[in-house]
Order: sequence, then C-alpha cells, then structure tokens
Amino acid sequence: MKPAPFSYRRPETLAEAVEIYADNPDAKILAGGQSLIPLLSMRLAAPTMVIDINGIDEFDRLDVDSDEVRFGATVRHARLLADPDVRRAQPLLGKALAYVAHPTIRNRGTTLGSIVHADASAEVPVVLCLLGGSVTAVSVDGTRTLAADDLFVGPLETSLRPGEMATMATVPTLAANTGVGFTEIARRHGDYALCGVASLVVTDDNGAITSVRAGYLSVCDTPTVVDVSEVFMDGSFTDRAVDDAAELALGSLEPETDVHASAEYRRQLARVLTVRALHEAHDDCVERQAGALNT
Repeated sequence: MKPAPFSYRRPETLAEAVEIYADNPDAKILAGGQSLIPLLSMRLAAPTMVIDINGIDEFDRLDVDSDEVRFGATVRHARLLADPDVRRAQPLLGKALAYVAHPTIRNRGTTLGSIVHADASAEVPVVLCLLGGSVTAVSVDGTRTLAADDLFVGPLETSLRPGEMATMATVPTLAANTGVGFTEIARRHGDYALCGVASLVVTDDNGAITSVRAGYLSVCDTPTVVDVSEVFMDGSFTDRAVDDAAELALGSLEPETDVHASAEYRRQLARVLTVRALHEAHDDCVERQAGALNT
C-alpha cells in the first residue's frame, strides 16, 4: 500500500518546529522513520502532515559527562552503540542497542524515537525506566522533563501532550559499584523479543548487595521494572537468592498470550532470563569495582 496523502514540512529550528506542530497537532514527527514509515505505508497512521526534524542541528547532539548521557531526537542507534564515551559512561545502553533490529535499521533509526514510540517490545524504553532516565519535551507552552516512570502510560502511548515534541533523552552514568546486564530471546536475532530482561545490581564498598532491580520488555503492556532487593537483604549473591528473585519478579508480571508465544512460555522465559541477567549484572559489578580499585 501507499501512504494516504499528507503535507510535508522540514523546519530548520526548534522554534519553527514547535510552531508548526502547535498548528497541526495531528501531524507526525519524522526522525528516523523506522516505525513511522511502515505505519504510513500500511495506513495504520494517516496524518495530514509529516514534520521532518532532521534539519534541526541541535537534535543531533550527543553529550557525555561524569553525571549523564544526553542524546537528541535525531541521534541514531548506531552512533550511540559505537561511541566509546557512551560505552564507558553507561554500558547498559550499548548492551541493549546491540539487540535492536539489524544494522540497516540501527543506522537510520533514532533512539529517542524508539523511546517515545513506546513499544513495550522495544529494548530502549525499559533501559530508560531501569536507569531512572528522563525525556525533555518542548512545545509552544514551554519545556518540561518527563521521568521515565511517568512517560509510558499504555501500549504505544506516552504522556506527551498534543503539540509536544520530545527533543532529548537523559540517562545517568553508571557508578563504579553498579553492574548491568541485558539479555533477550527472539525467534531470530533482530526480531522483536519474545521476552527480554535488563538488570541492575548495586553493592557497597565491601561487595555486599544493596540493590537489585530487573526490567522486562515484551512481557507486559508497558516497560516494567521490579525491585527484588529484599531477596538479597543479607548482602550475599547466591544462586538460591537469584532463583528467589526471579520468582519474586514473576509475581509482578502479567504476560499475555499472542501469536508469538503463550503467556506461560513468556513466564518461563522471564524466569530463566532474570537469572541470566542478574548473574551478568553481578559479574559486571565485581569487574567494575575491581577496575576502580586498580585505578
């Protein structure tokens, strides 16, 4: 099929873009287009206007400092994945982005675009939630910051208001006493995951566990983060504790059956992948702490 007719605008400044968007609230924003173009072609979306933001230079900014990683609305997956400063500052981004689709799509698709598309089967939204990141949104009414916990409100639905444009995402850098893990299962690498788990393990200076959280994609209607720290209250990281953590997390998940997998199969995947992801995060934490002591 071909898209329904629409008008096309390519603003060169943020101010121009938000003015156009305010006058055309049913317009769609084109950044990477890897989700939008198929929707247009299948006429699942039929906006009267497409606003191409690739001509706005400030949207291509990628900044890394000791506290945060910030990336604009047109920063591509491939750029984030390849950037050595991003890998050092927040390795969970790279771990997750390596699972996003295929190189051709990563070369064009934008990471912030994937976030605000709000697909619960996508990798980056759950990473944003697990890390406690945020999205900056701009409209003619001003600028506001949306915490990840407040951003995702339903399947393919965010709390962005009409005429409000996501311009930047921010995630904190990773502390030396924190480790991350990411794993998923798909029919083929690059396909949407049947289930995926991101994990975060934090220890004190003596290596005792202080916090453990896991984030789930392709399991619930929205990205879901579960705190399982209570299982590790004695500070030790054991196989029994990890198994208990997986069972505890399952109590907060409500997978559904679809054409790709049954709910019970997804529960089993969540159980197994939680164990894998937590072990990966703990190993990463131990390695990062050892590296910090040797510097």
